Amino acid sequence: MKFPNSTIHFLLLLFFFSLLHRPIFAMKKSYVVYFGSHSHDPQLSSIDFNQVIESHYEFLGSFLGSSNAAKESIFYSYTRHINGFAATFEEGVAAEIAKHPKVISVFLNNGKKLHTTRSWEFMGIEHDYGVMPSTSIWKKARYGEGVIIGNLDTGVWPESKSFSEEGLGPIPSKWKGICDNGADSGFHCNRKLIGARYFNKGYASITGPLNSSFDSPRDNEGHGSHTLSTAGGNMVPRVSVYGQGYGTAKGGSPKSHVAAYKVCWPPINGDECFDADILAAFDMAIHDGVDVLSLSLGGSSTDFFNDSVAIGTFHAAMHGIVVICSAGNSGPADATAENLAPWYITVGASTMDREFPSYVVLGNNITLQGESLSSARLPHKLYPLIKATDAKLPSATAADAVLCQNGTLDPTKVNGKIVVCLRGINARVDKGEQALLAGAVGMVLANDKASGNEILADPHVLAASHVNFTNGVTVFSYINSTKFPVAYITHPKTKLNTKPAPVMAAFSSKGPNTIIPEILKPDITAPGVSVIAAYTEAEGPTNQDFDKRRIPYNSISGTSMSCPHISGIVGLLKALYPSWSPAAIKSAIMTTATTLDNDAEPLLNATDGKATPFSYGAGHARPNSAMDPGLVYDSTINDYLNFLCALGYNGTQISIFSESPYNCPKKFSVLNLNYPSITVPHLSRSVKVKRTLKNVGPPATYIVHVQNPIGITISVNPSILEFKHVGEEKSFKVTLVAKKGKTTNNYVFGKLTWSDSKHYVRSPIVVKAL
Repeated sequence: MKFPNSTIHFLLLLFFFSLLHRPIFAMKKSYVVYFGSHSHDPQLSSIDFNQVIESHYEFLGSFLGSSNAAKESIFYSYTRHINGFAATFEEGVAAEIAKHPKVISVFLNNGKKLHTTRSWEFMGIEHDYGVMPSTSIWKKARYGEGVIIGNLDTGVWPESKSFSEEGLGPIPSKWKGICDNGADSGFHCNRKLIGARYFNKGYASITGPLNSSFDSPRDNEGHGSHTLSTAGGNMVPRVSVYGQGYGTAKGGSPKSHVAAYKVCWPPINGDECFDADILAAFDMAIHDGVDVLSLSLGGSSTDFFNDSVAIGTFHAAMHGIVVICSAGNSGPADATAENLAPWYITVGASTMDREFPSYVVLGNNITLQGESLSSARLPHKLYPLIKATDAKLPSATAADAVLCQNGTLDPTKVNGKIVVCLRGINARVDKGEQALLAGAVGMVLANDKASGNEILADPHVLAASHVNFTNGVTVFSYINSTKFPVAYITHPKTKLNTKPAPVMAAFSSKGPNTIIPEILKPDITAPGVSVIAAYTEAEGPTNQDFDKRRIPYNSISGTSMSCPHISGIVGLLKALYPSWSPAAIKSAIMTTATTLDNDAEPLLNATDGKATPFSYGAGHARPNSAMDPGLVYDSTINDYLNFLCALGYNGTQISIFSESPYNCPKKFSVLNLNYPSITVPHLSRSVKVKRTLKNVGPPATYIVHVQNPIGITISVNPSILEFKHVGEEKSFKVTLVAKKGKTTNNYVFGKLTWSDSKHYVRSPIVVKAL
């Protein structure tokens, strides 16, 4: 058969076009295929687990053409509590799998980030406003004895004294975990650090094959040791960072047992922790028997069934595990909060009443307070002072030089001087390194306007002081006003009982919730600025290659640091009330929080404005009050399933997701999830919201008090609740009415409080009228 030339040309074009585009369509990526929960008993034998794995091979093989192809593709089978697998295949295969009726979701093995401010920002539980439990509370809760706290992070430095087994009781009999040291024969667990695992197959599916150094739960970065010791570290006396913050380091639940689940690795395009590894860690942590799980990581907000954290935390909640997540470090912009599901606690970050002042003394006798934890000390004399833009190399742009970015400073202009760098883009400690490499003797780090008054104490490699925006303007103005500007930087000191505190950190991510605006996030705030806790000794305190120093305790900042504060408080509550649900524990923490600082004034943000629940949720945590909340807003797993129904998931999907058949209720509003806060994002005229309180204290009569948001009238019925015994539940309805002509287009805030004169059960109210 002969074809016309035009047809041949057309076919040839199609052929070459297909060759040109084939790599795009045929590119393999790693995915997670999620089926929901297992119907089998998780106590099955290894033989039974192998049957689950074989079923995954068979399922994927039906799409790839053979079980052998599936075996080569699958790198995780989730066999205990979470049903699914992670594998590499083409996008077209993913689309076909997603159509299968047994599949809830198929999503890319995406990366997430650790929630430290990578410009290195830094607690120690020794002295932190509002979060230090009293000795009597610690004793009552037995310092968290018997509770097991797990941490999904960068691993752990097992040699740290914070993970010493001294004073610890036996490992709980329910514990099924292991100490998987992989290729690291020097890694050992004990009665404190009772388990460690590492998960890197999802990471390897992105990077390619890994060498044996990755086969270890050891923390080579510092983040995991810091967060785990903040939550549950043992008591260690005489701790400091270069002599500052001296005291006893101790976690929130210092007698708890801890376990490390390493899921985060060196960054790839900024991502460190991948979905496939996170789900594998959740599956094993639930199996191992943890009581509390702390996650100082997160990523872009997405549909719950496409999010490893949302999926893993739901399975954990189904087994009574309380999960605490960090809100993220993308503040101060609105709608930046991460980890937005209602079945875990999401934590923002604020300061504590401790500072590490380091003063900048200018040549005109003006002294400006900054902060630092630098180990370097300058001889007491004045040094030439220069702006980084005046010290730039000819090849550098002014925009890069003002930030003291790599390769922008001219050593001939910087040598022997104090250089002034602007905060932003590159790590704060990296700016100091660049200054030192160029020959500077010191650095003044000046805030940009967005960072306001938020200053952080970093262990810089040279004498340095981090000053706020106003003081930074003063420094720049002084330099511009004289031909020969000079300055001196004092060595840092430790200052306690500072005011006002707490103040919201500028980096702390904020609401409103971008996935479900009816759920307020973050839920709570806790100390996350200049936090001293255990660290790795595999790297220096700045995590820069240049930094050859090694210290056992370090000061860093971020919602990564505030999250484990709440985890430690949860450990105490678990020890006191082992039968309480995760929702009841969350409620106890939220409803007893404070929205006032230590001057008895409303909490402020980093630019001295009044903060709102979008920054702090219910407020700053108060562990002493949380141990005796009086009443709690409790929720069951069925409540969360109803919530998912209200979001549009059908009964069939939810039956697969949960462990049994489930019928969605005909009417359920997201507004009526029994949450400790009330958020109405689209108020049209009026709405009624239902809540239910459970008595966890003595018999008492509670009376409601309401602080109305601007332009909104609120009534509560009934306004008096009488409780006669523990466990008794009473419901009430809250009616919100928009006052005609009195509302704005912005969110407004109020408060609802139930009180018996001893207990004050507070809920923030957040409303936006249409």
